[in-house]
Amino acid sequence: MKKIIVIIGYLLIGLLIYLYGEGLLEWIRKGTDYIIITSLLATLFALFPIIPYPLIGGVLGAAYGPLTGGLITWIGSSLASIIMFAFVRYGFQDLGKKWLYRYNKLSKITTIFERNAFMTIFLTRLIPVIPSIVVNIYSALSRVSLLQYSLASTIGKAPSMLLFAVVGNTLVTEPKELFYIALFYIVFLVIVYISFRFFQTFTVRDQTKK
Repeated sequence: MKKIIVIIGYLLIGLLIYLYGEGLLEWIRKGTDYIIITSLLATLFALFPIIPYPLIGGVLGAAYGPLTGGLITWIGSSLASIIMFAFVRYGFQDLGKKWLYRYNKLSKITTIFERNAFMTIFLTRLIPVIPSIVVNIYSALSRVSLLQYSLASTIGKAPSMLLFAVVGNTLVTEPKELFYIALFYIVFLVIVYISFRFFQTFTVRDQTKK
């Protein structure tokens, strides 16, 4: 019954975002001074990504500037990921554990992930093409603590959230600078990907030796 109530509540909030999302987005576009309310709205948009969150970040960057807009975008995305983690952890972890440890190969991967959870979550957050919801749910179903997840996820989200705001602001002010921003971030992603692959290979070898 508890799980059903939580799911129904989640779906109702999602429906409200679907029905009134455009109006809320227009309110954000006006560059209102209500930063706290805007941060809460950004959290809802990240929690229910009916409108792609990079677009939300771009709008916030254009309305508030790259720094304030990036901060609001980061707060919204970080809070949403923690809420999603808590929702899955305290509602469905008992079922998820049975699934994660049912198959031998998946069980080994999960064990390796849990032993290196902070760095794995941190590095995957630096790569915006990795679906956030996958990281949220998988981490929540595992034995990773809420504190460890929150720190790794929140720190790792900072660069990409700032990027969304910077792009939004640059589109309004200096569109020609977008090429250099894109080039810089591509180089950054290549470095992160190589680091992630190196870390992944090193971790697997270390676990194999044990």
